[in-house]
Parts: sequence; structure tokens; C-alpha cells
Amino acid sequence: MSNDSLVDTLASVTRVAKVVKGGRRFSFSACVVVGDKQGRVGYGHGKAKEVAEARLKAAQAAKKYLKNIPIYQDRTIHHDVFGKSGAGKVILRKAKPGTGIIAGGVMRTIFTNLGIHDIVAKSLGSSNVYLLIAATFDALSKLSYPKNIADRRGKRLDEISSRIS
Repeated sequence: MSNDSLVDTLASVTRVAKVVKGGRRFSFSACVVVGDKQGRVGYGHGKAKEVAEARLKAAQAAKKYLKNIPIYQDRTIHHDVFGKSGAGKVILRKAKPGTGIIAGGVMRTIFTNLGIHDIVAKSLGSSNVYLLIAATFDALSKLSYPKNIADRRGKRLDEISSRIS
């Protein structure tokens, strides 16, 4: 898949200051989430003197680290999962068709760019944007196809499918 079909969304922009001898020097820090709405998503961070430049740097960083995430029936995740990064914790739960994206803040952006339509997500602990993004990606990286789970357990797919579906 080409990079032309990627959608980038600005997750956060912050003005940061460097204290120097003559006073403060201001610059901008940007965080961008990039996805193709078909199972690939990534995030990046950039810093520059101007917002547009910081956003561009963040988008380029995000495109370098795209991850493929397994999606169930092109609408939700295969199983419930927990993710953590520092004090940021998230719980992602699969949802029935028509539920929609029930998630707060930056998690909604990630799921939209990923192409998930039905999911319930809860953030616990810190509300720091960077920690929530990292915790959400930690949870998404723990997702697996039911076939892979069955292979790891040494069982047939129909033996474990009643629990996952």
C-alpha cells in the first residue's frame, strides 16, 4: 500500500520553552497519528520553531513506524486487551456491530485512522497524551489472530473459537 492513502491527524500541539541566558526560546512540539483506515497505523513526534514544521516532522516519523493490526470483520478487534505505558493504562474491548467508537480523546483518533468502527476503550491513570498513545499502541500490539492463538496453545481453532468470538 502506498503512502498516498495515509491519513494523518494531529493529536496534540504544545508550546515548549528553552530557558537561555537572554530569556526563553519558544518552539512547538507536535504529535501526529497516521493510518490507512485498513489496519495500518503509526504515531510520531516532532519539534520545530513553527507548528506546521513540527507537524510535518511528526507525520514523517509516524510514517516510518506503521504497524499492522489485526481487525475482526473489518470493524472491531478480535479480543479484549490491556495496555500500559508508564502511568498511562488503557483497556480495549471488542464491541457488537453498531456500537461505534466509545473512546476518549486521542484513542478515538487512533481507532478512526486504524479503520475500527466498533470498540469500547477506557483510559485509566494518567491523561498525558503521549502516554495514552503509547499505552494504546502497547495494547494493539498484543492483539493476535485466533489462528495464531490456537497454534501457540497447540489446539484447533474450533476448540478456542467459542471463547474468542
